[in-house]
Amino acid sequence: MTDPGKLTFVVVRDDGPMPEGMRKAVVAIGNFDGVHLGHRAVIARAIAGARAKGRPAAVLTFEPHPRSFFHPHEPSFRLSSESNKLRLLAACGLDGAIVLTFDAALARLTAEEFISRILVERLAIAGAVTGFNFQFGKERKGTAEYLIAQGERHGFMVDVVPPFEQAGQQISSGAIRASLEGGRVAEAADLLGYPWFVTGEVVRGDQRGRELGYPTANLRLAPECGLQHGIYAVRVGIGDKRYDGVASFGRRPMFDSGVVLLEVYLFDFSGDLYGAVLDVAFIAWIRPEMTFDTIDELIHRMDEDSRHARVALGRAPDAFPALGRVA
Repeated sequence: MTDPGKLTFVVVRDDGPMPEGMRKAVVAIGNFDGVHLGHRAVIARAIAGARAKGRPAAVLTFEPHPRSFFHPHEPSFRLSSESNKLRLLAACGLDGAIVLTFDAALARLTAEEFISRILVERLAIAGAVTGFNFQFGKERKGTAEYLIAQGERHGFMVDVVPPFEQAGQQISSGAIRASLEGGRVAEAADLLGYPWFVTGEVVRGDQRGRELGYPTANLRLAPECGLQHGIYAVRVGIGDKRYDGVASFGRRPMFDSGVVLLEVYLFDFSGDLYGAVLDVAFIAWIRPEMTFDTIDELIHRMDEDSRHARVALGRAPDAFPALGRVA
């Protein structure tokens, strides 16, 4: 039987070499944007099915998100980048992931071809687990019911997971995006099962924060990021170290240069972070962006923001996403 604690999380892409230990896996199939609690229910069922059969457990996912392929000119607010999605998946106890490039060739596959060419011939799966609303194949004609029938035909088990609800609310990526777009990061964390986070490299800014007594690490997020502009209490990961802080996301209305930035001030930290890669988890909303009449008023409010952030972070001492290492 596969022991996930002794395996490195393996990522197989498209037609890349398939490690023998990943063949005949039980696979959870989906996009898994955000790897939220609903996704984790699907993943947990795949892991349980795999352990019962003595087979590896994996996810089969797609990049880019099919929505981006079909609507390339429409902004697509992703909850997790591809790399962060894999890091989140690696922490779920899975043995690996199969990542298929969602392109015109994949979009043309019928539901029958997707099953025969990919699930059976390429992966030789022992089982498939999907959410209740999973659709696949050309024109999304493949349904959970069709997958069950084809599983019986080809000899692999199929488990369809019903809607996952929390406090009477059905959890979905769309609901989480709506929470973030409203600045409700604590609500988003309840639906995700962890604080929503972003990852970026620290870039040089105008160093105005340093002049104000608040030197910040500046990150440029994806233009499609729909997070509400404002001030947040954050927890920052730099390698294996964690720091508390306060962050501004937006245009900085007093000094608006037209550039949207995430500016992070780390408490109790000194050092040069230029070029470092930061994971920034959003713990609590503090306030919207504001314009002040004087610099002194701005500094006073930044002092207040820091105080409120410390209080919020003190209430969430362990809040940070569990992230695995990806081979």
